[in-house]
Amino acid sequence: QVQLVESGGGLVQRGGSLRLSCEVFGSRFTSYVLAWYRQAPGNPRESVARITTSGVTSYADSVKGRFTIDRDNAKNTVYLQMNNLKPEDTAVYYCLALSSITWREFWGQGTQVSVSS
Repeated sequence: QVQLVESGGGLVQRGGSLRLSCEVFGSRFTSYVLAWYRQAPGNPRESVARITTSGVTSYADSVKGRFTIDRDNAKNTVYLQMNNLKPEDTAVYYCLALSSITWREFWGQGTQVSVSS
C-alpha cells in the first residue's frame, strides 16, 4: 500500500513563496518518478514539475525559473519550492508517484495554494 501525504499549501500574496512537501509511505521510494500537478477550478489537471529516479528535472513553461522540484530519498519526500507566485498559480496541487517498475500511479489528496493579487 502506497500513500502520499502533501502539506505546505496556503494563502500568499503575489510575489510570495511556498514550499510544498509530499511524503511517500511505502517501499521503493527511489524507484518512483515523482511529479507535481495542479488543477484550477474549471480547468483540467496539468503537469507542473517532474523529477526522475536519477534526479533529472523538467518543468512546465509557466513555472520555469520560479519553481524547483527536489527529492530527498532519505526522507521519502519530494518538495516543490514555489517563488514569485502569481494569482494564476492558484490551484489544488497534487503529488504523483509513478513506479518505474510496475508503472502504477499513486496520487496524493491535494493541497490548496491560493495567491492573492
